[in-house]
Amino acid sequence: MTIHPEQAVRTAELAELRRSLDVGVVRIDGHLALLTQRGDQSERDISELAGRVRVLEHGRWPLPSLAALTGLAALALTVWQAAGR
Repeated sequence: MTIHPEQAVRTAELAELRRSLDVGVVRIDGHLALLTQRGDQSERDISELAGRVRVLEHGRWPLPSLAALTGLAALALTVWQAAGR
């Protein structure tokens, strides 16, 4: 059984295409793994930042309430001074 030269060339070209495809698939797998790792790291960073924001929001002063109390105290002091004269 003889192999025709055209068939040998086709076989070599198919083998080269297969190697190129395998290399491409490996590169894509590597890129996907890297993207997955970066996504996981981003999720961890976001959850950490969300926790820090929650702590900051919980510990902040209620400024509108303090302003209202200060206004009421000033009003009470003014009424008391006016009634005392």
